Amino acid sequence: MSSSPKPEYSESNQLSPLPAVQRHITGHNDDGLAVFHSSKPCAWAKLGPSLAFNVVYTTSVPKPSMNNDIDISTHESVMESGKLGLVSPNGSVCRMVDFGPSTADAHAEPIMHRTQSLDYGIVLEGEVECVLDSGEVRLMKRGDIAVQRGTMHAWRNASTTEWARIIFVLLSAEKVNVQGKELEADVKGEVPEIVKNQLAGEL
Repeated sequence: MSSSPKPEYSESNQLSPLPAVQRHITGHNDDGLAVFHSSKPCAWAKLGPSLAFNVVYTTSVPKPSMNNDIDISTHESVMESGKLGLVSPNGSVCRMVDFGPSTADAHAEPIMHRTQSLDYGIVLEGEVECVLDSGEVRLMKRGDIAVQRGTMHAWRNASTTEWARIIFVLLSAEKVNVQGKELEADVKGEVPEIVKNQLAGEL
């Protein structure tokens, strides 16, 4: 049985001309004063010719321990395992996504998907359409925020010339129940296997 493709992270995998991103993690010294634990460039993974993301940070439990840098070592282990899906079960994921211009070379249709999570999506660059499976659409501009509550949705760059960037914070949540029916994590349409694995959390 062949293994599922896993994302490969590298600084050089950033596809967009948008600014590179630095991640700064804080901590404490022996006197209890705040210090910077580490500062490093974010590494990107490609999901296609016009879609790339980086994982800023993850947690694996609802109330992570920051003592003895347990949360940092846990995050590093999760990333090294290559098994992180879109959502961290019982935890959280902070992820940044760059969307290429909506041209003929990009995906003809945005990827419609649902995750078992409560998500905050904040537009950092450009303009992005948030598309719901009901057909409703909202145009989000820089600084706008979407709160995704286990809904079937997709993201589409509203520009045919400029890149867009969103930062997401995904919090693991209970399954949504509508009229007695539990709504499962899902992804629609024909998408590359690596994309489907990320969206459905099957890694």
